[in-house]
Amino acid sequence: MGNEDAYVTLGLKAWKAQIDRADKLFGGLSSEEVLREIAPGRNRLLYLWGHLTAVHDAMLPLLELGDQLHPEFDVAFVSNPDKSQAAIPSHEQVRQAWTRVNGELSRGFERMSSSDWLQRHSAASAEDFAKDNSRNRFAILLSRTNHLSYHLGQALLARK
Repeated sequence: MGNEDAYVTLGLKAWKAQIDRADKLFGGLSSEEVLREIAPGRNRLLYLWGHLTAVHDAMLPLLELGDQLHPEFDVAFVSNPDKSQAAIPSHEQVRQAWTRVNGELSRGFERMSSSDWLQRHSAASAEDFAKDNSRNRFAILLSRTNHLSYHLGQALLARK
């Protein structure tokens, strides 16, 4: 196994570990518990879970693994703050979308070689990538793993 393979394997293990943590944390919550705020006046757990789902869904086109499966989540969970929309997807809709999106990512990751990870992501132009080859798909995986970990830390605050 070369260095590229080892780094990709490590990155994917970190991603999977954070997904497993999120599955355990969010998957065990009732429809009432997901409405708890992280802290008074802050985001609810449902919003964080929907936000993470939307961000992961946006990875599909970034990594050229397909189109977003739930673009409607962007309005509810990315471009607007929590509690600003009268209607957002339900607990069950977020659960189903989370499972579907992360399953599709997992299947896509399995098809990618180490060299695929080092290709530019779709938001980077060829010119930008030529100037900075760190604008690659692996950088997306790492940044989204960190993003997930950050929000899981927030979500743990609501359990207290």
